Amino acid sequence: MWSLKLFHMTQSGAAEVAPRLAETEADVQAQVEAHMEMLLGVRFLASEYGTGPVHGGRIDSLGLDENGSPVVVEYKRGVDAGVINQGLFYLSWLVDHRAEFQRLVRDRLGAPAAAQVLWSSPRLICIAGDFTRYDVHAVREHRRSIDLVRYRYFGRDLLGLETVASVSGGQPAVGVSRKPVVRAGGAGPNAALDELVQALDEALLGLGNGVTRVQRKTYRAYQRLRNFACVCPPQKTKLLVYLKADPKEVDLVPGFTRDVTGLGHHGTGDLEVQLRTLRDVERAQDLLRASYAMA
Repeated sequence: MWSLKLFHMTQSGAAEVAPRLAETEADVQAQVEAHMEMLLGVRFLASEYGTGPVHGGRIDSLGLDENGSPVVVEYKRGVDAGVINQGLFYLSWLVDHRAEFQRLVRDRLGAPAAAQVLWSSPRLICIAGDFTRYDVHAVREHRRSIDLVRYRYFGRDLLGLETVASVSGGQPAVGVSRKPVVRAGGAGPNAALDELVQALDEALLGLGNGVTRVQRKTYRAYQRLRNFACVCPPQKTKLLVYLKADPKEVDLVPGFTRDVTGLGHHGTGDLEVQLRTLRDVERAQDLLRASYAMA
């Protein structure tokens, strides 16, 4: 059930805007595909992609997310117990046909994008009118990266998306403390950085439900549907974090925050935050929350 209530406010009072389902599944698919990068953080590659005469299926949408992970998107107008299994069926096909997918990426996005496809974490995104508690449980027991996304239309031109469940590699993304993927290691001069890495990891995972991590060679991404923070490997005295928060909405502090719009850097996000101490992690909490809210 959709929990958000939306109201149209006027001088004479307030009127609730009732949520509704799409007329057809194809309506949802067409709108998401037209704005996939904005809505899901995924670059659109193909629609109704045929899997050949042996497999005998059609993948609703194929894409590539901002970390280079292949993405299968499946849609259902309402509640359909088969959407997850159907999507996993296509995800398995995709993993078995890597060369074909990389040719598609090369043709649509160019050779550099094709060379950086991240096969360690292919994703399935299921978008439907609703999911059952059994769907959520099944996803959290699985070993694939899966996002369950509930949609609703409001009025004529408002579309709402709500992440119901999100897992990465079979581990529930539930915002609890876990050991970081990247640790500075050792003792002595590295001990402070090691502690800083762990504190930041716990702060990002603790922002709310649905946070997952994706490890790339040059950064570690924290995402819901989209990246909201990218953490680069520790430098000698600091960590660099790139956030999706709008730099124009932030009072920039030299040596702590910087607008890197248009400047080359690893990961995604135009607000650079420099962390040197545990206190800096506390100072950055509002920025982390603002970035999380945008994902």
